[in-house]
Amino acid sequence: MSVYISSDSTCDLTAELVKAYGIGITPLYIQMGDESLRDGVECTPQDIFAYYDRTRKLCSTAAVTIGDYMDFFGAALKSCGEVVHFTISSEMSSCYQNAVDAAEGFGGRVRVVDSRNLSTGIGLLVLMAAELARQGRTAVEIEAAVNEKKEKLNVSFVIDTLEYLHKGGRCSGVAALGANLLKLKPCIEVGGGVMSVGKKYRGSQDKCIEAYVKERIGDGSAAEKDRIFITDSGVSDEIVAKTEAYLREQGFKEILHTRAGSSISGHCGPGTLGVLFFNK
Repeated sequence: MSVYISSDSTCDLTAELVKAYGIGITPLYIQMGDESLRDGVECTPQDIFAYYDRTRKLCSTAAVTIGDYMDFFGAALKSCGEVVHFTISSEMSSCYQNAVDAAEGFGGRVRVVDSRNLSTGIGLLVLMAAELARQGRTAVEIEAAVNEKKEKLNVSFVIDTLEYLHKGGRCSGVAALGANLLKLKPCIEVGGGVMSVGKKYRGSQDKCIEAYVKERIGDGSAAEKDRIFITDSGVSDEIVAKTEAYLREQGFKEILHTRAGSSISGHCGPGTLGVLFFNK
């Protein structure tokens, strides 16, 4: 029985990876003024940043609807036996509950995984699931394997500007002002399904990212070296190349670079970069 792997657009996988692994994507919605646009289909991060620069107003996000999920699962099951679908953390969005509600109408053929994560933290789980599906594993087996593995995710980002977090109600005005004056760039960590502020770096963007990456990887002994993501919301090619070179020196085999989609970029703003991988 074939298993189809799918995910919400918050997994931030490139179109090339989606095609190569045969992954289905359900887009969240981006509310831009009076318009409701589908993430990655009708709206890009560049659109969000341009809208903010023009209006000084943030776009908001809305979950995939139960109806959208039902349509998607129904169409997928016409050509496969089972579906394993991934969502952004249930602590961050109602996508998971909406997907679960939709899945009830398909007689156990759809299994929904709460990633307890975001961005390519989800993406790492999705690619793992797709590889297991190719090996002929059942949906139940895949669900069990990724639920165990997700506890080993190491997900974090360095934020370049606090404007988006602050205006989105995720950073106090005093904290934002102090960080901007001191040129502090906080590391946002994901754990237990939620985001928290870790170490704060001080200085230029490239120096802060360099320090963050080196500290996050450490001596490399705690990380699985098979695959790692570099995910950003718009940094220079030079910074990405420098990060890739360092990770290659540390022995990582597959280094994947992706751009964060509209849902993630709209919360963190431009200039953000993270390295995302599994711990051993």
